[in-house]
Formats: sequence, structure tokens, C-alpha cells
Amino acid sequence: MKHVETITLPYDLGEFTEIIDVRSPGEFAEDHLLGAVNLPVLNDEERIEVGTIYKKNPFEARRLGAQLISSNAASHLAGYLADKDKTYTPLLYCWRGGMRSNSLAHILRSIGWRARVLEGGYKAFRKFSTEDLESRLSDPALTLTVLAGQTGVAKTRLLHTLRDQGAQVIDLEGLANHKGSVLGLEPDTSQPSQKHFETLLWQTVSQLDPTQPVFTEAESNRIGALHCPPALWKKLGQSTVIEIKLPLPQRAQFLLDDYPYFTADPEHLKSLLEKLTRLRGREQIAQWHDQIDSADWTGFVESILRDHYDLVYRRAGDEKSNYPAPSESVELDGFSPTSLGTAARKLIQQTGD
Repeated sequence: MKHVETITLPYDLGEFTEIIDVRSPGEFAEDHLLGAVNLPVLNDEERIEVGTIYKKNPFEARRLGAQLISSNAASHLAGYLADKDKTYTPLLYCWRGGMRSNSLAHILRSIGWRARVLEGGYKAFRKFSTEDLESRLSDPALTLTVLAGQTGVAKTRLLHTLRDQGAQVIDLEGLANHKGSVLGLEPDTSQPSQKHFETLLWQTVSQLDPTQPVFTEAESNRIGALHCPPALWKKLGQSTVIEIKLPLPQRAQFLLDDYPYFTADPEHLKSLLEKLTRLRGREQIAQWHDQIDSADWTGFVESILRDHYDLVYRRAGDEKSNYPAPSESVELDGFSPTSLGTAARKLIQQTGD
């Protein structure tokens, strides 16, 4: 049997044709190397079965594991791997770079493919990416310009406009798949796990040039169910803050434009509002329900901005805020592409001076 080569991180993964995660679908779903494909050699149920037997009889567990791995490997060879040519050079990994990845790698190498294994597996990747993220965020050369402001002032859309104009950005809400409020998770969607959020964040930060300006958006320490890693939260607290302003009526119109699922699924919206009962009281919730039922969308959004979001907004520079006081403010005259484009160009010019 041919020897299985291993690689350690950091390493240029671009030299591999593909990255294969051989762990179970459940492990893969929680987090994985970005760009990896999941070819499990044990599914979730098989992994549990082998692990349970191992505690009582390691020999029988290894025998069953070999049988299941061989069967699953055969399925992958007949399916996903069937059309790979002789130049195929995959990198394989499992939890710790042990039996699962080595078993499939041996089979692939016996065919003639130069399959290699990540030493230490996913566990080694997690350690490397976590430490590298903290190191990069702690770099004094990396400075963040944070867009702050009340809910509905189009901060995220301005951030995207900055990105479209070539600026470096960290889109935390995009990485977290959440708009950062009680109403911020779109229906029929879910957030990534905390680990995968941190992997996505690491990928973003690792691609930044710390000598050039980086824009992001003011967030609380939690974005939906996820939390900011301590090194990021500390860096945000050392940032340059620019306050974005937009009048209340335009903020309401922006929210209706940015949260189309408000009007598309009123019952879902009403169920989300129930979470605010303890904070805002039954009477206020009933008023919002009435406005939704009567399709008074402008009245509802203006009210929830004024009577909820603005009351909980923690202004940058306040005693309880993590963020420094704004160094300047930008008054938007609307949230049209033209208005946001003008503001973005101004911000890029200011931070580049």
C-alpha cells in the first residue's frame, strides 16, 4: 500500500484539485474548510454506532468501521469520483487526520491519484484559523472605519456600495446571515454555526491588506444567535466611527425596501413581534398588530423605529457603548444608488487622505 503524504498548515491549498471532507454530514454542516466537498466515509448514524462499540470492543469497532468505510468509498468511486482523471490531486481531512481520511486516501492513491491528508485534520485547521484570525485582528496596522447610526439609515447598503467601489469591507451581517435585530432573520433561512461564522470571518480578514482602509458596520456583541470573537470586539472598540444619518420617514421607507418579508409574510412578522412583549408591553404589540392587519406599513415601520429601535439604540461614544464617539457624520439625502454612491466616494476619499 502506498504511503500517504501529509501536509501541515499554513500551506498553499490552491495546489490541490479539490479538498475532501470525509467526516459525517453533521460534522461538515457545523463547520468545514471553505470550498471543501463532503464525501463521508461514515454517515452520522454509522459514526455513532462505531463510536459506541469502540468503548466496549475496539477491535470489533475497527472491523465494522473498515467495512463501512470500504462500502462508502466504493459508492464515492462509482459516483462523485467516477469522472476524475489521472491528474486529480485531492487533499483529504477528517476530525484529527486519522483512520477516516487515511483510509480513503490509501484507496485513492492505489488508483494513482496523489491524495494527501491534512495532518491533525479539522481540529488542526480550527486551531490554525482561530489563532491566525486573532493575530490578524490584533495587528496594530489594521484599522477599522465603522459605519454607525440608528436602525434604517442604510449602513449595510452603504457598506456594499463601498465594496462595489473597490473598498475593503467586513460585512458582519452578511457573514452571520442576520440583520442584527429581533426582526433580522429572513423567513426560511438560518444562521451558520458559531464555528462556521468564525471560519467565514477568518477568510475575509485573511484577504485584507492591513495597510489600507477597512470599512465595517457597528454591531452589538451578538448578531442574532452568534457573537463577535473577543479580538474582533476589541478591534471594533478601537475603530474610527462615522455616524450615518437619515430622516425618520426615509428610514421607514428604507426598511420597507430592505425587509420585503415584512409585507410578504405578515403572520411571521407578528410572531416575531411577540418576542418584544416583555420589553414594550402588550398594548404596544397590539397596536403594531393592528397596523399590520390594516396594511399601514409606513405607520408600523415608523412606530417600531421610534418606539423600539431608537429607544434601545446605543449611540457610539455613550458610556455603555463599545465604540468611540464618532469623528464625523454623513447626512444621506436618500438611499438611492446615486446617493449611496456619492457618500461612498466621499468616505473612500476621506479615509485615503
